[in-house]
Amino acid sequence: MLPRTKTLWALAAGLALPCLLLAQKEILLNNPSFEDTPAAGKTPQGWYNCGAPEETPPDIQPGAFGVTKAPNHGKTYVGLVVRDNETNEAVGQRLARPLEADECYEFSVDLCRSETYISLSRTTAEMVNYATPVVLRVWGGNAYCEKGEMLYETNVITTTRWLTYTFRLHPKRGNYTYLTIEAYYKTPTLFPYNGNVLLDNATPIRQIDCNMPAMVETPLTPPLPNETPADKTKKNPEPLVQPERTSTRTPPPTVAVAATPPSSSSMVLETISRSSLRKGSTFQLRNLYFDADKYTIKEECVPSLEAVYRFLVENPDVVIEVGGHTNNWPSDDFAQTLSTNRAKAVADWLVGKGIPRERVHHKGYGKTQPIDTNLTPEGRKRNQRVEFKIISMREN
Repeated sequence: MLPRTKTLWALAAGLALPCLLLAQKEILLNNPSFEDTPAAGKTPQGWYNCGAPEETPPDIQPGAFGVTKAPNHGKTYVGLVVRDNETNEAVGQRLARPLEADECYEFSVDLCRSETYISLSRTTAEMVNYATPVVLRVWGGNAYCEKGEMLYETNVITTTRWLTYTFRLHPKRGNYTYLTIEAYYKTPTLFPYNGNVLLDNATPIRQIDCNMPAMVETPLTPPLPNETPADKTKKNPEPLVQPERTSTRTPPPTVAVAATPPSSSSMVLETISRSSLRKGSTFQLRNLYFDADKYTIKEECVPSLEAVYRFLVENPDVVIEVGGHTNNWPSDDFAQTLSTNRAKAVADWLVGKGIPRERVHHKGYGKTQPIDTNLTPEGRKRNQRVEFKIISMREN
């Protein structure tokens, strides 16, 4: 019989062995929480910039481009964007141990989307909001930024609250010593757009049994600060499907005045006629619309503006307000600014044609007065509109 001391040592060694083997199967990431000094165009320490060489690196957030979301872990996180010039941002690093072919691995990252990410468009040189949702791709390779095999692609990251996503990796083409994480466009897409995703608090990559059932990608919702599990069960989970940015390639509608749902106060008019209007009446034109995040008047919208101009010329007693509106995509401040600029652009066009300034007022309403659902591209398109309100007119 072994002495008591040796028996305890043997038992301890036997218990420690599985833990040691499990630890050896974990691959620790360098700076998994993306901690560094906040800065625009700077990759966090421990990570390598894998974006387009001619573009700026990712951003250490918060603080740059209007991003103010608090970190979910530590003091900083990284922001990755996709751009309308077909470039996108990515970060990568060399792994302490390779991902082996035909083995399975899992790791988690906290992800969300910032509602505000204001920067220059690469194609128009105008300030736009990089707020469209994107997907995240994980690549394995054998050199920095090499995309040897795509190991995982998320669903579209729509949430604006930090959620934990778990990725399962199963290399099949070979062993990979380098990992690349990139923001990418939702596919299929007809054209590139401006969007963002925020990353924080990555876990070690752990090897798992390939026969273990794969997790559904529905992200795990971390508790809010000071929230107990009991509190959390009382809340409705945040919906995973959120509005997408309206496509700028939607064919322009016809010149007819827009039909409005019963909940809207705007009048449904086939033509702009004095007989159908009175003080306080509001009307809109279907083909007077704006591209997402813009307030430039499009050439195909000019015929509608001409109709408003002729109506004001023929009715010199009429004073109107041009009201600008957006869908619910931007932040409150951005929506207010954008809707005001849209209203002002139309008012300035009419004044430029000769209508006295005192007859054309303008006001931005932001996203406070939708006339349709924001859950569909068509509905959001209708909400990013301009309306005309009769402020005063002589009674017949």
